[in-house]
Amino acid sequence: MSRIKLTVPETFSFSTFIPIRITDINYGGHVGNDAVLTLVHEARMQYLASMGYSEMNLAGTSLIMGDAGIEFKKELLYGQKIEVQVTADNISKISFDLYYKILIHGEEKVEVAALIKTGMICFDYTARKVTAIPEEALGKLKVKN
Repeated sequence: MSRIKLTVPETFSFSTFIPIRITDINYGGHVGNDAVLTLVHEARMQYLASMGYSEMNLAGTSLIMGDAGIEFKKELLYGQKIEVQVTADNISKISFDLYYKILIHGEEKVEVAALIKTGMICFDYTARKVTAIPEEALGKLKVKN
């Protein structure tokens, strides 16, 4: 069986630090896959807020997740404070991918713990249908640092 291999952009336009909470830890003693999606959800909310948006208001439309992929590199443990980098790429008329890089800052080095991609689709929850990305949001999503 082949494993997921994500190719992430070289530069990221947003970064935030998030502590690993006890509720993120599974029976294996490390962060589980469900908690990784929760961590990147928090990072996504902060990323959108930095542009003046939310998942329910992206310049007049909303977002729904179409897919997600996680490539684990290192264990994440309770008490670590991780950096989550976020950027948008593969922007189309109705959707875009958000890429995340989770970094562990150790005393001597920074290590990649996980690479994640979520496919985000613009969605009108009232009409229950896909919509186009608003022009205002397009300009902000395309900005790279």
